[in-house]
Amino acid sequence: MHGQKDPHIPVIKDSLKNILGDYLDDGLEWLITGGQQGTEQWAAEVALELKKDYPDLQVAIMLPYQNFGERWQESSQEALAQLRTRVDFSASISNDPYKGGYQLAQYGQFMTDHTDGALFVYDPDFPGKPDYDYRRVQNLPARREYDFRNISMDDLEETARALAEAEAERNNDFQN
Repeated sequence: MHGQKDPHIPVIKDSLKNILGDYLDDGLEWLITGGQQGTEQWAAEVALELKKDYPDLQVAIMLPYQNFGERWQESSQEALAQLRTRVDFSASISNDPYKGGYQLAQYGQFMTDHTDGALFVYDPDFPGKPDYDYRRVQNLPARREYDFRNISMDDLEETARALAEAEAERNNDFQN
């Protein structure tokens, strides 16, 4: 995404809010997410907003290694640091600074081992950073009950249409 003013952000956040609301109605107690810029941080922000209606919800940000994000722009580093102060729990899987890709693999395994499900915003036709995690979750043994859900591009388009219709209705009501 291209910064916090990207018009896609409200669509993604609304999609996350709707699905997390469903999960909360079904008994979700913890949202555990990473600190990656974009969807992971937006999920934490949405969950923190949902705490108003679901005060028992706990939000955690887990990082793969100690100096995660240190190469980001200063404003992005500050945004992650500030978000980590707002959640209920935050820690790094590894206490070491970044040493190699094996830490990311350990992180992915930790997240799978310590969660009951995963929610992705991902288009498998255009693989990107989440591809490894997406494939890992899809290939979990069938004997393990693991709730895997993906917000597809079609889902995002549907949310965008619904938001646009709601906005048009609000504007129409305002004009009348």
